[in-house]
Amino acid sequence: MNSEFFCPSCGEETDHEILKEGSDLLVRCNICGNVRHEEKPKVPKEITIKTIVSGEGESQKGLVEMFEDEIVEIGDIIVAEVGDEPVGVEVTGIESGPRRLTKAKASDIETLWTRIVEKVVVRASVHAGWKTIPIYIETDGERDFAVDEVCNEEGLRFRITHIKLRSGSVMRKEGWKAYARKIKRIYGTKV
Repeated sequence: MNSEFFCPSCGEETDHEILKEGSDLLVRCNICGNVRHEEKPKVPKEITIKTIVSGEGESQKGLVEMFEDEIVEIGDIIVAEVGDEPVGVEVTGIESGPRRLTKAKASDIETLWTRIVEKVVVRASVHAGWKTIPIYIETDGERDFAVDEVCNEEGLRFRITHIKLRSGSVMRKEGWKAYARKIKRIYGTKV
């Protein structure tokens, strides 16, 4: 079995053959043949983090498995287990004791707050003269919607005039796109 280690004779990281495994490793450099003892690389422990998974109108308890030294940030897309079901989620909050963080090491996290991004419901307001028609589009979280795109949803054709994102910004330029999971509301006019 081979692995990479720093070779003092070669002065760089090289491929080494592992000759013997015990409390440490006996290795031989495949370049210069130098044999020496190396400390076993530490294998990070896998931990389970309590996770709140929010969907349309309801929240469920779930779990996320990670290595203890993994870094998690708000906005990361990860997989949570809700019951026996794996679900794609986006991290929306990180709780560590009494503090809310934007980034943390997995071992420091008490609870992850997430929202489902595999299947999302995008709300749309379509203007037809003086009337505004609400539409709820259930779609894949990775689906693109673009300003000036013509959509046909729930039997209604409409052109997207602008897109409001969850971050608060509004997209108005023709051709600008956003993933469904990032959209708060779509505005359009009936075609």
